Amino acid sequence: MSVRIAQTTGVDSTAILGLGVYRPARIVTNDEIAGPINSSDEWIRTRSGIRTRRFADASETVQSMSVAAARNAMDAAEVSADEIDCVIVATSTHLLLTPAAAPRIATELGMNGAAAFDISAGCAGFCHALAMASDLVRAGTSKKVLVIGVEKLTDTVDMTDRSTAFLFADGAGAVVVGPSEKPGEAGIGPTVWGSDGTQHHAIRQTKDWLEFFAEIEEKGLEAVRPYLAMEGTAVFRWAAHSLEKVCRDAIDRAGLTTDDLQAMIPHQANGRIIEIMARVLKLPEDCALANDIEESGNTSAASIPLAMEALLRKGEARPGDTALLIAFGAGLSYAAQVVTLPRWK
Repeated sequence: MSVRIAQTTGVDSTAILGLGVYRPARIVTNDEIAGPINSSDEWIRTRSGIRTRRFADASETVQSMSVAAARNAMDAAEVSADEIDCVIVATSTHLLLTPAAAPRIATELGMNGAAAFDISAGCAGFCHALAMASDLVRAGTSKKVLVIGVEKLTDTVDMTDRSTAFLFADGAGAVVVGPSEKPGEAGIGPTVWGSDGTQHHAIRQTKDWLEFFAEIEEKGLEAVRPYLAMEGTAVFRWAAHSLEKVCRDAIDRAGLTTDDLQAMIPHQANGRIIEIMARVLKLPEDCALANDIEESGNTSAASIPLAMEALLRKGEARPGDTALLIAFGAGLSYAAQVVTLPRWK
């Protein structure tokens, strides 16, 4: 005998209800980075757009930075812990294969019983998690979802590697996703996402853990630990060639044109990539362009919410503005969506 399985129903439209971030206290200049990589402030600024970045200390962990950012996001959204029923943490630098970071973060925030899990999509992780959160709320699986993008990249970078040492940094950003406060008016547009595994080598870990363990057995303390490695030229060419279509598809699926955008918030990978993307899209003159990389460096999955907060804090954009988010990174993976900018704290 067949039976009818009941289905959940959600809402027609979702939105980002609140935004919060955490930036580590320590500000690191290019001069401090330059010596070990035989470089200079001018060389770093010219190639990346970075002037400073934030490095976390031993007390500033993936978990503690996430909790701080999440509390700010919940305050901005005016929601309590018992209203959040799912937590998604986007990160590549929680250096335990198991358990995930999200359950401990949820528990520290007082969300006992909430679904909680990590995703790994490199620098595109936040936009992937945002898409999942919106779909969960629209389907009725969750009522409100906490999305966190967090990285402690200084745990993974060889500070003598000329290709990565000056780029990467630490931080966390979080948003609360829930039903749109204006029923029928979407605050998160459809997501355009994908991957290109032919470019998997462009951003990678230098060796897998089994290789490292085998080296330890063979060489003992002389074994070299895995580090983050990147082929900058390959990433630059791929981004410059591929991302215009992703951006235009996301704008089209939202039913808008570039003239409707009041802000663009790309992953803060490289200042030159950001400039190219803005130029090829022919953004309106009054469209704010996030350039948080200048002060924060590349924070991977944390970069979109950190850059969003910087635009709002500096008054270059306002809550309610329409913004394009676009992120890309290891995989190579990418994702883009149009959103309405939220309240922030």
